[in-house]
Amino acid sequence: MEASHRYFANTACRYFPCHPGADAAAFNCLFCFCPLYFLEDCGGRAEMRQGVKDCTPCLRPHRPEGYDEILARLREEAARKREAAEKNAPR
Repeated sequence: MEASHRYFANTACRYFPCHPGADAAAFNCLFCFCPLYFLEDCGGRAEMRQGVKDCTPCLRPHRPEGYDEILARLREEAARKREAAEKNAPR
């Protein structure tokens, strides 16, 4: 399967699809736990509930284009951290 590393559907999961209203035919389980969860501004539709980030309304990592969006954001974050480290490195 072409680009199979970008998509995985675990239809045997008892929670599949785990987000209400999601299209099961196009639901990507690859990022079951979103790699952007710990970013304060992840770019998704998360809500804070009693101090806990609730990503239930967010489908960003589960849409077909989610893989590219997530990797692009991770690259941005890595570049930002590298720049900060270089700026603070002793000379």
